[in-house]
Amino acid sequence: MDLNRRQFFKAAGIGLAGASIGALGMAPAPAFAEQVRHFKLAHTRETRNTCPYCSVGCGLILYGQGDGAKNVAQNIIHIEGDADHPVNRGTLCPKGAGLLDFIHSPNRLQYPQVRKPGSNEWTRIGWDEALDRVAELMKADRDAHFIEKNEKGQTVNRWTTTGFLAASAASNEAGYLTHKVVRSLGMLGFDNQARV
Repeated sequence: MDLNRRQFFKAAGIGLAGASIGALGMAPAPAFAEQVRHFKLAHTRETRNTCPYCSVGCGLILYGQGDGAKNVAQNIIHIEGDADHPVNRGTLCPKGAGLLDFIHSPNRLQYPQVRKPGSNEWTRIGWDEALDRVAELMKADRDAHFIEKNEKGQTVNRWTTTGFLAASAASNEAGYLTHKVVRSLGMLGFDNQARV
């Protein structure tokens, strides 16, 4: 179909007029006061946190339902960027924006687990047991592999068989304390998530 410019504008005008006339009969129903929806975050508790994904450390605001009573579990219903946070100023990347799905995922690991030597199954353990186990294994490894002096007889106090990976979303103060603790143990293998 060959149309010149004038014919094209006539056809477009007729189409627009027809669509406008058809839309007049489809006006939305009037809104009444009893149909007002309540703000979904009106009765929620606001908690500030840090995004767990990358090394940027964006600030989050988590909104949870529940009155904060002793035996009431909080249910997170909404997550948004923290506008007061100096890193992201309220913005989130796609992973941070989809964090609600990560929290409510049935595959999310929420408890410490251990796989005993020779076993092919993971067993759930308590937090106290997990921390005690980590401390015992670290002490046993440090006692077995600590190097007090090098071959020249110089004091080096090194522990080279265990490493530590720190979280970059922590504050400067937490990073300083982590560095002091790790280095005071003699650990040489120390890095931060920001470099990974």
